[in-house]
Amino acid sequence: MPDGKKLKPQHAPKAPHEDQRFLNSVPARPIRILGEYIHPLVQLKNEGIGDTIVMFGSARIESHETAQARVTRLKRTKTGKMSAESLSKHRAALRTAKSSLEMSRYYEEARQLSYKLTNWALTLGPKPRRFVVCSGGGPGIMEAANRGAYEAGGKSIGLSIELPHEQFANPYISPELSFNFKYFFMRKLWFSQIAKALIVFPGGFGTMDELWEMLTLLQTGKLPQHNLILIYGRKYWDDVLNWKAMVRWGTINEEEYEMLQFADTVDEAFDRIRAGLEKYHMQAEAFLQAY
Repeated sequence: MPDGKKLKPQHAPKAPHEDQRFLNSVPARPIRILGEYIHPLVQLKNEGIGDTIVMFGSARIESHETAQARVTRLKRTKTGKMSAESLSKHRAALRTAKSSLEMSRYYEEARQLSYKLTNWALTLGPKPRRFVVCSGGGPGIMEAANRGAYEAGGKSIGLSIELPHEQFANPYISPELSFNFKYFFMRKLWFSQIAKALIVFPGGFGTMDELWEMLTLLQTGKLPQHNLILIYGRKYWDDVLNWKAMVRWGTINEEEYEMLQFADTVDEAFDRIRAGLEKYHMQAEAFLQAY
């Protein structure tokens, strides 16, 4: 039976879209996934992005300036009074630093290529913005790609990924085109959905994962037939992957192998990408504008 006590009014509960605990829960995963589709869609449309050139590569490749500074510092280190163990570690560090210095050419070449592509794309006008450079948003080759576009006076996109260890988006991404994803598959969707060309610089597991994904989408017709995939730096890639062996073993055919283009210099890469884009992709698609 009621005891006659008057109850105080309760505070209204948070609406579901304001309840962070709910939004981070397992049942709300479809909402988070949908958000990672809609938010970039709206922002890319607002910025008039027509399509992109995606540049992949290792996050570990440093600029020439950074790599050279490490080599110089290690060479200046006095080793005369080091123990045998310390001397061995120092020599190993110097070898690693020299290797990083050699690999830094790819950072500088990615930066130069992005600059040239952006400079050319800017001549095509802003409505929509064509062939905007897009990277994974992090350091290394990703930073070089965004940096080159920034130095050319153009916008560029960064599709960062939320990882267990702390990560920051590189400073050269256009702030209004910097995105952060929780889900790898949604990030890959935005890499592929409006890209007209993919340029793959030397990289590790992540770079290979993204390359194979794009190749599979192209092979199976999920991407337009004339989308370009260019492998940059044959010295590295031919040492890491035996492309022709897949043809010899029959796991791919010659036609599928020919989906790949190769380049070893900035000018060669620029000429190949520009020629392909001018041949097949000068008519802008209205994908983003349709929403």
